[in-house]
Parts: sequence; structure tokens; C-alpha cells
Amino acid sequence: MVAEMATMDLFTVYVLPPLAATAAGALVGVERELRGHPAGLRTHTLVALSCSLLMLGAAHQAAWIPDDIPRDMIRFDPVRMAHGVLTGIGFLCGGVIFRQGFSIHGLTTAASLWMVASLGILFGVSAYGLAAGGTIATVLVLVALRWVDAHLPRLTVVDVSVCYRREGEFPEPAFRDLLAQVGLRPSRLDHRLKADIDGIEFGATLRAPPGGQADELARRLAADPRVIGFSIDSRDD
Repeated sequence: MVAEMATMDLFTVYVLPPLAATAAGALVGVERELRGHPAGLRTHTLVALSCSLLMLGAAHQAAWIPDDIPRDMIRFDPVRMAHGVLTGIGFLCGGVIFRQGFSIHGLTTAASLWMVASLGILFGVSAYGLAAGGTIATVLVLVALRWVDAHLPRLTVVDVSVCYRREGEFPEPAFRDLLAQVGLRPSRLDHRLKADIDGIEFGATLRAPPGGQADELARRLAADPRVIGFSIDSRDD
């Protein structure tokens, strides 16, 4: 009976926290994997697992530190480990944020990595109730709130970049007229001279109600013989 209790204690203290953290990281990672984001199932699972192991080691240092080391020389402070873990995770989160044209992508994935790191820390110190609640809340935010966000009335924000041939009249009035025809109005217009291709590039951030304005703009730009190239990027993460 004593041996069984000791085995159960070892399982509860050393095995259950990383297993629970792995499950939590996998739940969040599955949602990111299904959305095709760069940090998916394996990344989120490993982040949660590693954080739980580090916190588990910090919280139970007395079990693995040799007896010949004086205890008054050892400082048990798991909070310092948590600070170091979250600092390191910040660098990993920065790696999944990238810029494409005028748009920034990966912010939600970076936030989910930060979240699974926090969950791993909580599981590592055996705060199961708080960690389980955090896991459920995270999955709800990523899954349920995506549906809510898709059905909320809001403006569509797109970044447009168009390069015109330099020959002929200055193309800005024609570009502004085209935007007005499809129901788009830029808050500002950026100008760039592309000397290597002898073109003039316009950049604009456009806001409009959900609809086919961006598609219509793309069709008209593609049919304009004076347009060398263009890009229309949504800011959806």
C-alpha cells in the first residue's frame, strides 16, 4: 500500500503536469494547424511541454540537488524561472510575426504561443484548475470568437499598392477616380518613383463595408494597360 501511494504521488507530482500541459498545447495547436499558420500543432505542444518541465524542475529543486550542497546556499524561486521562460517565449513569438506588403500577419499565432507558455507554467506548478480554465478560454477565443468576428458589422481594411507606367499624364487623378468608382476612398496616398522599371507606385490603406469592392478593383486594374503591377492585401490575421 505504501509503495502504491508513493507511485501515485510520483505520478501526480512529476508525470501529470507535463501530460496535462502537452494536452493543452495540442488543443490550441490543432486550431492553428487547421488554419494553416506557421506555428501549429507540434510547435504549440512543445512550447507547453517545455514550459511545464522547466517549472516542474524549478519547483522541486530539492529532489534533484545533491545532498552535499549546503541548503543555505540554494535559493528556491520558481518565479524567476517563469520570468525567464516568458522572456524566451517572446523571441519565439517574434519569429512568427511577419510583414507582407503593408500588412502584418501572425499576431494571433504569437499570442497563442504566449498563452500556451503560460498554461505550461501553470501546469508545471500544479495549478490545474487555473490552467484548465485558461485552456478552455483560449480554445473558445480562437474558435468561437472567430465566428463572432466574421459576423460582426465592420469595415474591411485592405492595403493597395499599384504601379503605373511613367509615360503620359500623371496617373494619380485616374487612380483616385477608379477608387471612387468602386466605392473606396483612401485616407492617404503614398507616392514612390520606381526608377528601375520606369514606373510610379501608389500605396493606400482603404476602408469599406464588406463586399466585392476589392475584387472589382482588382479586375479593373488588371484590365488597365498602363498598370505594370499591383497588390491588394487584406489585414485579416
